[in-house]
Amino acid sequence: MHIFLSLGGIYLFILLGFVAKYSFKEQMHERTLVLFSIYFLQPILVFWGLTSHKIDFSVIEAPLLFIVVVSIALGMSFLFSHILFKEQKERSIATVASIVGNTGNLGIPLGIALFGEDSVIYTSIINMANVFLVNSVGVYFYSRGNFSIKASFYNIFKLPPIWFGFLALFLNYIDFRLYEDLQTPLKMGAYATMVIQLAIFGMYLYSVEIKKIDWKLFSFVTFMKFMAIPLMALVLLNFYRVDVIVYNVVLLELIVPLAVMNVNLSALYDCKPTIVTFLVFSTSVIFMFYIFLIIGLFR
Repeated sequence: MHIFLSLGGIYLFILLGFVAKYSFKEQMHERTLVLFSIYFLQPILVFWGLTSHKIDFSVIEAPLLFIVVVSIALGMSFLFSHILFKEQKERSIATVASIVGNTGNLGIPLGIALFGEDSVIYTSIINMANVFLVNSVGVYFYSRGNFSIKASFYNIFKLPPIWFGFLALFLNYIDFRLYEDLQTPLKMGAYATMVIQLAIFGMYLYSVEIKKIDWKLFSFVTFMKFMAIPLMALVLLNFYRVDVIVYNVVLLELIVPLAVMNVNLSALYDCKPTIVTFLVFSTSVIFMFYIFLIIGLFR
């Protein structure tokens, strides 16, 4: 029940975006919201997320294991995408989509529902690692659909979120505390970002045409997300014999469905956003059933 409630709350805002696009058609411009979200609201979300709580470096093991699995999956996806797909945009999506998971909006509340509040410190720091993953590797590969290797690398540093992330980490490290009065507007901006992201997703979902779905790409991404990545995670986690809570949280954060930020970045760099939207939506639907199949693997 907790899982359905967590997903249901998220899907409500996606539905609002879908209905808005259905009702107003061309009067609703998705790209305007994408630009506003990424360049103005995303920095607030990243800054708030990385300064709202003191980072406990004693739990660094969890994000390190998460990054190791993601790195292996990234290399595997990159290799096979060049074998299976000819178009650069498809290769970019196949390489990065499955590793950019919804570790924040879904991963944190699911961790609480399944493993209790003791999981929050681990899910939060993994989400921080994922923030930098999205704004570096995610930006690079989605921009590779239309840009050169050099230009795609520079694109990482052209977006404000990455710089606000570095600033927030530095302030967190030196234990700098913002005035309490500033926390409220930052929190408002962060929540507004999440709502707009989900609404953008719903708007692009309206534009998805089943007949234009790339089923080969869908099969590859779902295989990576729900079979290859969990298998790699299980091998690594059992090899290192980590604590139960670390084992459960890392496994959960690696199998959550694709993040909505995939849609935002693919839209920003014109890397087949409707195809990416379908992948995010379909993996979210599959996850609702998949989590009950895989729940026996948790300790």
